[in-house]
Amino acid sequence: MPAAFPSRRVLATSAAVVALLLAVLLSLAVGARPIAPSTVLDALLHGGTSDDAEVVRQLRVPRTLIGLMVGTALALAGTALQGITRNPIADPGILGISQGSSVAVVLAIAFLGVHDLSGYVWFAFAGAALASVAVYAVASGGRGGATPVKLALGGAAINALLLSVTTGVLTTRASALDEFRFWQIGTLDGRNAEIVGQIWPFLLLGTVLVLSVARGLDALALGEDVAKGLGQRVATVRIVGGLGATVLTGAAVAAAGPVAFVGLAVPHIARAVVGSDHRWVLPMAALIGPVMLLVADVAGRIVFPPGEVPAGVMTALIGVPFLVTLVRRKAVPA
Repeated sequence: MPAAFPSRRVLATSAAVVALLLAVLLSLAVGARPIAPSTVLDALLHGGTSDDAEVVRQLRVPRTLIGLMVGTALALAGTALQGITRNPIADPGILGISQGSSVAVVLAIAFLGVHDLSGYVWFAFAGAALASVAVYAVASGGRGGATPVKLALGGAAINALLLSVTTGVLTTRASALDEFRFWQIGTLDGRNAEIVGQIWPFLLLGTVLVLSVARGLDALALGEDVAKGLGQRVATVRIVGGLGATVLTGAAVAAAGPVAFVGLAVPHIARAVVGSDHRWVLPMAALIGPVMLLVADVAGRIVFPPGEVPAGVMTALIGVPFLVTLVRRKAVPA
């Protein structure tokens, strides 16, 4: 018998892995100070002692690790939230979770004297958790419980409220504006290995929670009644998936600020590549997310040298064409 050809999904996953490795190499080698790939490998594998090797180890390795973790976290969170709400435009920003982190950081800067990234981590994570609880509490009231429409409306309402709080605090506490603006833009610059150590446990926990409801998300996509008929506990799927998305968003926003568009665009790209089965969509999103963020970060370093455009700005510029193309091809479900 002739050998079977690898499936499209396997080929797509392999291509995504290669793209991720290339994105990592670009992140380590390209910037205001270009470094040859051979020097990068020497710094990582052979303990090179040149100035370039020190730049790679001390500055670019932590930055790249943060990019990998944040891209993965936002992509998984966006995929889970779109599945839970059955809303193709759901993402951590639209549902107010990212804004919850922003409010917590603003309050920490303005009233508690927190002035370093390692301090922001815990407040950002707590803010994301509280915002997520608030959205679910608003949506679960009344008839029908937390339906997709009520979750989306509740998220929009909480997001608007938190944005008003953020604006009000910054208006009355001008001294906090410059410091918060640096964090709010969404960037990988200035992050160090300490941040990596603080967020990886949350990234692992959130990933496990989201992956555990992959089958439930597939059933939920068919409608609540069908999902219940298939033996799925809809409320449990939503709570576990929502908790996982909240943990992932809190970790990502705490590490890099509210990076836009990754959680919205990547799930659609992943579904266009591997179909709607969340057992494939979630891993594919976890690969595509960091590719998008790292490429955006590298582009931001070189587009206006010697200055740098934050990764949060570049993700929107890079991600919009992908999403528009998918919409025009009707790849995004109605």
